[in-house]
Amino acid sequence: MADSVNDGNSNPAQKPKEMSMEVRLLLAFLLMGAVMFLSPYLFKTQTPPGAKKASAEQNAQAAPAQNAGAPAQSAPPAASETVEASAAVPAVNATPQHPLPPLVIDSDRFRITFSNQGATVRSWQLKKYRGNDEKPLELTNTAAGLEYPFSLHFPGQKPTTNPNWAYFTQTADPDGLGVAYEFSDGHTVVRKKFRFEKSAYLAGITTEVTVDGKPVPSMIEWRGGFGDLTVTNPGAKETTLHFDIAQNKLVEQAASAAKNGPVTATGDFSFAGISDAYFCAVLLPKNSTSVQVTTFSDTVRTPMEEKAAPAAGVAVSDGDTNQFELFVGPKDVDTLKAVNPKLEQVVNFGWMSILAKPLFLIVNWFNVSFVHNFGWAIVVVTIIINFILFPLKLSNMKSMRKMQALKPQIDAINAKYKNVSLRDPKKADQNQEVMELYKKYGVNPMGGCVPMLIQIPFFFAFYAVLKVSVEMRGAHWLWVTDLSAPEHLPIKILPIVMIASQFVMQKMTPQANVDPAQQKMMMMMPLIFGFMFYNFPSGLVLYYLTSNLVNMGQQWFFNHTEAAQEAARSVEPPKKKNGRK
Repeated sequence: MADSVNDGNSNPAQKPKEMSMEVRLLLAFLLMGAVMFLSPYLFKTQTPPGAKKASAEQNAQAAPAQNAGAPAQSAPPAASETVEASAAVPAVNATPQHPLPPLVIDSDRFRITFSNQGATVRSWQLKKYRGNDEKPLELTNTAAGLEYPFSLHFPGQKPTTNPNWAYFTQTADPDGLGVAYEFSDGHTVVRKKFRFEKSAYLAGITTEVTVDGKPVPSMIEWRGGFGDLTVTNPGAKETTLHFDIAQNKLVEQAASAAKNGPVTATGDFSFAGISDAYFCAVLLPKNSTSVQVTTFSDTVRTPMEEKAAPAAGVAVSDGDTNQFELFVGPKDVDTLKAVNPKLEQVVNFGWMSILAKPLFLIVNWFNVSFVHNFGWAIVVVTIIINFILFPLKLSNMKSMRKMQALKPQIDAINAKYKNVSLRDPKKADQNQEVMELYKKYGVNPMGGCVPMLIQIPFFFAFYAVLKVSVEMRGAHWLWVTDLSAPEHLPIKILPIVMIASQFVMQKMTPQANVDPAQQKMMMMMPLIFGFMFYNFPSGLVLYYLTSNLVNMGQQWFFNHTEAAQEAARSVEPPKKKNGRK
């Protein structure tokens, strides 16, 4: 996979909010349809509430002064991921307050930086992915100014000391792939443990909080946004998510869902967490499927954007003692399935999943097995789709050729009612005669719309694939550096070639009953359609361009066959007899 990513680094605050690609695509089809259907008649006559913010320094100053001192020196813990049970009596030894150097967990997949202040993560970088800044992809919002990832949220009783800004003792595992933290102020005891795998995106995490020996419910947080924060308007792509086993449904919520306050869901969930378009951080319960998930709306800035904007935040719990498997990484279908079959559900193809998911699997199979390039895989699959649909298109081509051959008879009917106004009841007789002529020869007057209608489902399916498939993020094809994003050239080549192919297609397609004014309007459609496609993902434009080229070849083939001539002859009026045999 290539390292480049989609979207740019521009500040969304500097320009008006843009329509989503789905809306622009739908408008393109509606506009084309409106012109095709209506032109004959026309020519005949928030600012969401801000989340409360506090800097780490301010919160640190609020921590009790009695937390000063040096961390306790203890032997490395066993490899078990279960937090030891709290003592039955209140703790009497307070944890000394003392900052320690950052602890770095360095695996084949990521580089994580821990702080003993709050026992939290300050940086989580994926080594095999890069942001638009060409640096290893940072998943945490280091500029949020909120509690750091893996802080604790207390939905009910709060401990006497806020552990998210207190200093913990820190004990690293000998192999450098795990760490245990502990804090006590004499009443509140907090324990956290993290254990990572060397060559996987998987980890184990446990947390436990007690006050005077009694468990206090707490939730594991990731606040202030998540994922690729180098893209434009990253908050719009962030959601919290959980998979509801009872409903067999992935539930996603954007920051806007919590604009009036945190939103909590509890149920039989196989996993829960946070994600953006291509990456996710999800917790899978070990001993229980009764999971509680809270969605927050955090108004924060990012390292790339000075102006604060809403971002999603999440907190997850599975009981008094949280014990989870943790996946933080790309929403790659094969990777997710290898980690845990449940995680495949994280890749949400939306309402077009019935077509988009098989389409992705086919494109991915051609990429892995044959062409080893997603661009060429899209080309190959598009050619196959068009040849599978050719019998349907062939029927439409015959219908359009018949309509073209019927033009003299249609002109005769129109001349018969030349002076009849649109409000005259006789106008209905004219339309009736035309429709009877079409019916007699099996002509579909709306046949010209069939190619467009056939392509609509595949357009949306390909768009869904490009929007959620991390496999295509940064995928190269010839001069295109990222198929999931618009071309990065000053003048985009694919949309321009697509416009040219549209003009050629119009010239090759039989046109019937089209007056010069209407034909001039129809010639504008490629420009309008090209304008709508100019900022679409390159992979989507490549699909449409390939479809045009295949359609041109099929139309040329049909125009040079006997079937085209036979279709025209079948609607010729019978010749008048001259009395001779």
